[in-house]
Amino acid sequence: MKYARQRAEMVGRQIEARGITDVNVIQAFQKVPRHLFVNEALMDQAYGDFPLPIGEKQTISQPYIVAEMTQALEVSKESRVLEIGTGSGYQAAILSEIVSRVYTIERIHSLFIKARKLFDKLHYHNILTKYSDGSSGWKDESPFDGIIVTAGAPEIPESLIDQLSTGGRMVIPVGDQYSQKLIKLYKDEKGIHKVDLGGCRFVKLVGTHGWNEI
Repeated sequence: MKYARQRAEMVGRQIEARGITDVNVIQAFQKVPRHLFVNEALMDQAYGDFPLPIGEKQTISQPYIVAEMTQALEVSKESRVLEIGTGSGYQAAILSEIVSRVYTIERIHSLFIKARKLFDKLHYHNILTKYSDGSSGWKDESPFDGIIVTAGAPEIPESLIDQLSTGGRMVIPVGDQYSQKLIKLYKDEKGIHKVDLGGCRFVKLVGTHGWNEI
């Protein structure tokens, strides 16, 4: 009951109050138990207006940034979405409440295993997981209606653009290793269109089409 109250307050004060209007996004945030996606010692902070560490030098993003990125995808119940960087699994869980299928890739094995177990426990059966280099995408399952990248890239990987369907959208932080701009990319018959959604800060996207691990 305590967490349900905190979740309702989070949605009202952090999500709706800042301009998130997509009903499906709001309903997803009302449903998903964010406190289960953080370490037990941090559960009481799970609904705060800030990111939290999840181990392996990774974080669970601030609730608002998850909502902003999800709304920017403009996906629906029929959509298939690729997520690069499973992390805690929270973003994938939010998406699973909105779309038909979520494909999520994680390169850190311990986080991959932990997230998969949590998806199974919470019966998120429409989430498919893969342990791999996310910067290369998931070509065998492409094209995707939406691609969401939850780590900062030095540039938008061509490998991901190629896996986006015509009419699809990608949301990705792009910049240096310390700060990025959140870019919304739209792909149509005329080419690629980009919109700057503002500044953000994510852990770096490590992989073949991202940063080197060192």
